[in-house]
Amino acid sequence: MTMPIPNKRRNSYLRWVIPIVVLLLIAGSVAAQKYFQKANTPALRTSVIERGDIEQTVTALGKLKPRDYVDVGTQVSGQLDRVHVRVGQTVQRGDLIAEIDPTVHATRVRNDEANLESLKAQLTQQQAELNLSRSQLARNMRLLEARAARQDVVEENRAAVEVATARIASTKAQIKAAEATLAGNIANLGFTKIHAPMDGTVVDESAVEGQTVNASQSAPVIVRIADLQTMTVWAQVSEADIMRLQAGMPAYFTTLGNPGRRWHGQIRQLMPTPEIINDVVLYNVLIDVDNSEQALMTDMTVQVFFVLAAAQQVPIAPLSALQPHDDVYQARVLTDLGLQPRQVRIGVSNRTSAQILEGLEPGETVVLGQLSTARATTGQQRASMRPRL
Repeated sequence: MTMPIPNKRRNSYLRWVIPIVVLLLIAGSVAAQKYFQKANTPALRTSVIERGDIEQTVTALGKLKPRDYVDVGTQVSGQLDRVHVRVGQTVQRGDLIAEIDPTVHATRVRNDEANLESLKAQLTQQQAELNLSRSQLARNMRLLEARAARQDVVEENRAAVEVATARIASTKAQIKAAEATLAGNIANLGFTKIHAPMDGTVVDESAVEGQTVNASQSAPVIVRIADLQTMTVWAQVSEADIMRLQAGMPAYFTTLGNPGRRWHGQIRQLMPTPEIINDVVLYNVLIDVDNSEQALMTDMTVQVFFVLAAAQQVPIAPLSALQPHDDVYQARVLTDLGLQPRQVRIGVSNRTSAQILEGLEPGETVVLGQLSTARATTGQQRASMRPRL
């Protein structure tokens, strides 16, 4: 048989248990409240000031072209008899590139030579006739003085001398014209052999053997020779940025095939005449770059960076941590005593970062802003589910 607990003992037991339970409930409520308040407080995004390199640049897209190139054409018409080079071949100045069929031009040269010989023979004959006319004039003038000849005979002899002299002058002029024609046709005959006007590489071939070329209207192009040792970037810069550039400014670019490598150069020229593409005004800016490795090729697309200003190994801060304030900037620095405002002066800046001149030191932590509210929202949901006392 179970013996009942005396009332006195039970009352003493309840006096100790109830206060302990109440204290535990109160402590749990306070701890939960602090936890959820901390969960509801958004954290701060921060960044540490570090040393590094910074650049202020203007970017543009461009194309690669050889700096020096020439379209080798023909100055005479005819059938392209031989082409002695192929695309990719290296040539020296004076090397034979191609040959035009010389038959027609050689025939013209021989005809001119024969015509010139005929004129020279006529000149010899006319000089002999002039000498004869002069002799007759001199003899008749002596006879006239001795009254053994008539005056009209002397006048006829004088006219004959003048006519012979005029014929000789005309023939000499014809000889000069024939010599000029012969020289021109000899030159044209020489033009049937086309030589390289410069050292370089054959980068394009526009005509093939057997093709008939007509030089009467425009010079047909046989091949293009380019010096690939130096390439030129033709970068298209918008009218909003062109005023910030000038000749001699440093620049670098990357190619689509090798974006990790930078090619450095300087602005050689800003072209004054723009190109208008879909109502967008673009100016061509030329940059020369050494290509002795032959890694750059014609018409490659490049991304160009024009360096307006640069600094190396300087303190750098994110722009999102700097707020404009009068003539300087203001930053919030996280210290052991809490957040402290700082006035900051900056130097070189770009879209994301700025060089720190005064106000911040490497190693200090600046506030960028607050984290996402996702964590706070989760805390609020938990707080709404906690039991109420």
